[in-house]
Amino acid sequence: MNATSTPSRSIADVSQSSDTLPFIRTEDGMITSELALVPNQGDMTTLRYDPDLIAAYYRTRSLKVWRRTFGIFLPFLFFAVRLWWDRFTGNSVERQQQQAIHLREMLTNLGPAFIKIGQALSTRPDLVPPAYLEELTKLQDQLPPFPNEVAFQFIREELGKTPDQIYDEMSPMPIAAASLGQVYKAKLKTGETVAVKVQRPGLAGSIALDMFILRRLSGWAMKNIKQIRSNLVAIADELATRIFEEMDYTHEGHNAERFAELYGYLPEIYVPKIYWEYTGRRVLTMEWITGMKLTQLEAIRAQGIDATHLIEVGVQCSLRQLLEHGFFHADPHPGNLLAMPDGRLAYLDFGMMSEVEPYQRYGLIEAIVHLVNRDFEGLAQDYVNLGFLSPTMDLTPIIPAFAEVFNEALGASVAEINIKSITDKLSALMYEYPFQVPAFFALIIRSLVTLEGIAINVDPNFKVLSKAYPYVSKRLLTDPAPELRASLRDLLFKDGSFRWNRLENLLKNARDNSDYNLDQALDQAADYLFSDRGEFIRVSLVNEVVKGLDSLSQTAWRSISYGFRERVGLAVERPPLPPENQATLDHLKRVWNILRETRGFDQTKILSLIPRLLAKPETQKMGQQIFSDFGQRLAARLIREVLLKDDLEARRSTASVQPSAALTIVR
Repeated sequence: MNATSTPSRSIADVSQSSDTLPFIRTEDGMITSELALVPNQGDMTTLRYDPDLIAAYYRTRSLKVWRRTFGIFLPFLFFAVRLWWDRFTGNSVERQQQQAIHLREMLTNLGPAFIKIGQALSTRPDLVPPAYLEELTKLQDQLPPFPNEVAFQFIREELGKTPDQIYDEMSPMPIAAASLGQVYKAKLKTGETVAVKVQRPGLAGSIALDMFILRRLSGWAMKNIKQIRSNLVAIADELATRIFEEMDYTHEGHNAERFAELYGYLPEIYVPKIYWEYTGRRVLTMEWITGMKLTQLEAIRAQGIDATHLIEVGVQCSLRQLLEHGFFHADPHPGNLLAMPDGRLAYLDFGMMSEVEPYQRYGLIEAIVHLVNRDFEGLAQDYVNLGFLSPTMDLTPIIPAFAEVFNEALGASVAEINIKSITDKLSALMYEYPFQVPAFFALIIRSLVTLEGIAINVDPNFKVLSKAYPYVSKRLLTDPAPELRASLRDLLFKDGSFRWNRLENLLKNARDNSDYNLDQALDQAADYLFSDRGEFIRVSLVNEVVKGLDSLSQTAWRSISYGFRERVGLAVERPPLPPENQATLDHLKRVWNILRETRGFDQTKILSLIPRLLAKPETQKMGQQIFSDFGQRLAARLIREVLLKDDLEARRSTASVQPSAALTIVR
């Protein structure tokens, strides 16, 4: 692989650099300009976003900054005035198509950062009118290309050879052009068909300036607008960091390989191969993928492919990205997701990726569980754990606010929940309470909202969260992580009582997940039950068993007693089973039926668990405790219902006789 070498320079040197060639910081800590990044042998350096160095560079270029600032705001102001005038004159509908074209052209002229905003909007048919949606969709891969001469020069500089020396064939013009680069279709000398992505010229300078302006505006807003409590500067830095990483195609290549390693095993997911011999910082050569965008519904259906199913595949893969491994695709717009002719979903463009830390992943899972089950006290604590609320804050007023806001968003069932309604309601809460959005969460929201937008375009009734809960249920039942074990315990037990309905709900949802393994769930449940962390559940289970035995023994005693009385002609009606006993039996029957209907159910395997469980010391200890507690209850009831009952009846008999004796004496 080709590489670059960079000379060491100070910040003072940087501030005197050319206006058209802003500096960057490389992975080894050196500071350089784009001009210094030329092909060389050795390890490839990586672009790094450094807001302090960018500020040092543009602090002495106020005229350039103000010119760009006005260059951004004036087009938006002009666009807003045009919209207002059309509405004022009653021509909004007639001129909508023209205004949509104007918006697309305006975002294109403003550069890559604003093109990405347009790409995000292009996935939201629930927010953007159809005419605008059609035009904004062109921002995904139909932007004006830059000249071939520049692209071929970059190939020569990065790879050390001309395109003719590397590729046997190459399309005369780009087949797609996006915000950061354009793509050619080519064939290697060895015969493989490949996609060659070449970066746009002057990219680092344009994005660095826009990020500098955005960062300054964010800082100003945080200081002057009291309603803003989130760290907008940190959010801007997070976005800029990912965009700078996206400008380094070697970084994208490594991301693609890591993505393939983590998720390529899924049978319906495909990740293209990277050809490292023909890849550099500004040139990426990868396997050519034949496919259709997920928004091309007619073409997909003509191939006999179920587009809704592919969306579900994408949702399940996204859940693994966010909640299992934490390495997720932060830019899943339709141009980066293709339906392959064989029905698989291909992921493209791995430049903008991000990571979720383990504690954040577990926090998100717990938040989903609490949200779905309307446990708003637990949800408030999740927001503390995830960094949305301060640990020192009094959550008392937040909990009823959550209940009021989210009960409306949730509707009657999980199937009605959508990401947009939740984010909208949360945004309303942020003006009343001291919420702050952690920087890491900005890209998660962007990814989820974009994915939901694609799903809505395919199926207007598609709800991402309703498809997510089976996966979350599976994780709760099978993941041995202490955080999720504790969450499962809190979900199933409350105030010492077992909540059967929640267990049924978990089992029903988990069985709908494609890779739910019932045997694994049972094994892990048994392992956790008899671990140190499972002591609380063992104690609770003992109490539940004792209560059940006590109720059943009462039922059995009454049945025997009434059976005897029936035989001697003293009883007329057999007593009904107490309601709590009937409810327990009904729950057990439903749980058993759910297990029987679950894929992979094998009654012999379940029965084979019993000897293994009986051999455990904890089981024997539980048995002794159950025997002791049940014996105490039985003895207490025997004393109460037999001995004390006879004594009470004797007292009543004595009391009834005493008045008669008194009357006799008087007489």
